[in-house]
Amino acid sequence: MTVTFYYSSVSSSMEIKKNQQKIEMILSSKKIDFKKLDIAMDEDAKKQMREIVGNPKALPPQLCNGDHYCGDYNAFEAAVEEETLAEFLKLK
Repeated sequence: MTVTFYYSSVSSSMEIKKNQQKIEMILSSKKIDFKKLDIAMDEDAKKQMREIVGNPKALPPQLCNGDHYCGDYNAFEAAVEEETLAEFLKLK
């Protein structure tokens, strides 16, 4: 399955922008294939993200693998620090 990275190209929050950039940089540097879905440009993607997350007010960035929710930025960062990113992204 492919990792899906839900993000927003339009955000007033610098924290969200930085978190999104860090996720993209880490996934790319580790050569992990992922698909980016911009919830600011695609209402269906936003609905899908919130449905998978299980929270009608969830904000990006969010990660999933197929229909399996992986986590948000904080969970991603913890997985990177603990060197369990492959497990977090459900690649193993």
